[in-house]
Amino acid sequence: MRFASRTMLPLLAASTMFAQAYRFGHVWDGEKMLTNAVIVVEKDRIKSVGPAGGDAIDMARYTALPGLIDVHTHMTYVWDMARISQAGRGAATVYLAQDNAKKTLETGVTTVRNLGASDYTDIAMRDLINQGLMAGPRMYVSGYGLQITRGGRGGPQTADGVAEVMKVVRQQIAAGADVVKMYGSTGSGQDVTGFQTFTYEEMKAAVDVAHAMGKTIAIHTYGPTGARDAVRAGADSIEHAIDMDDDTIAEMVRKKIFYVPTIDHNRYYVDNAKMLRYPPTAIGPLNDFIARNLETAKKAFRAGVRIAMGSDAVYTMFGENTRELAWFVKAGMTPEQALKTATVNAAELLHHADTLGSLKPGYFADICAVEGNPLENIDVVIHNVRWVMKAGTVVVDKTRP
Repeated sequence: MRFASRTMLPLLAASTMFAQAYRFGHVWDGEKMLTNAVIVVEKDRIKSVGPAGGDAIDMARYTALPGLIDVHTHMTYVWDMARISQAGRGAATVYLAQDNAKKTLETGVTTVRNLGASDYTDIAMRDLINQGLMAGPRMYVSGYGLQITRGGRGGPQTADGVAEVMKVVRQQIAAGADVVKMYGSTGSGQDVTGFQTFTYEEMKAAVDVAHAMGKTIAIHTYGPTGARDAVRAGADSIEHAIDMDDDTIAEMVRKKIFYVPTIDHNRYYVDNAKMLRYPPTAIGPLNDFIARNLETAKKAFRAGVRIAMGSDAVYTMFGENTRELAWFVKAGMTPEQALKTATVNAAELLHHADTLGSLKPGYFADICAVEGNPLENIDVVIHNVRWVMKAGTVVVDKTRP
């Protein structure tokens, strides 16, 4: 396996200055499956997708998919920062997060939406990747996530009342955020309480400012009341929520609000409870949340809510980004419907459906090659990624010894 290292980047960039053709056994372009098709890449874009013919690099044993999109990550959450002094943590975090970025690319994920980071480390990471100084997925980032003041502690992300919410949203956008993140309830890690924090009026203020400034907003809420008010306020996506009532779900359908269930992140917490130093008493509530999360996803999917794949990957979870797709199949989706949550749906949530999430002329040359038929078995996408291209550059290659 090889990643595009810093020293390799100029050479790789030079190799994309001319058109290159790749022949795949199958190509799923986001809408339909093509057989024995050739994708022609020119610079960082797809030039054409069509019948095989002429010289092409032989990838016939693989099925090509659009580069996958993970719409809820925390790329700068690295495990065990205890040995790093507080003063140096920002720079150390970005350096150590390179491993998270590389493991994410291994899963076929070429684009992420990062929802929450301290010290604007996600903005720095995004910029380094965009400049070719770090290997990693394309990042759309939020900077700090808005929180209420708790325990007497404030900071650049805290806001209490409508006026402060409006101010902090503007500050995050001014700092370089692509998307606004708001913590509308408690709930994180072993805490699955879901008590609403921000009021409807505060959520509405955040939504209005974000939209007025041309940005989308994601509202974190574990519980149903926060979800109800986030939907009423017009958020672009609701993250995590369980036990949403019929009226809230119907309003999500009407307003075309996305649901990002992040079911698998609590599975990760259960599997890694010892490493995370969770007490044994945390396992029961986490498993209960998983079950209710899955049932809410089933209910939302049956009602017609648009769903996008978000892993909520933190710490050592990178490399497991796409396991969420298996939960979507358990929720009643076909493998193709699940795959769309990480491609066309996710691209629409990002407001980049014209350049990401599909294999079509003019789109970014983001290609994920897998062994097997992903429309028959979603595990093919989760476990059998063999080759990944991002913007015309091969960033993962497991096709050769």
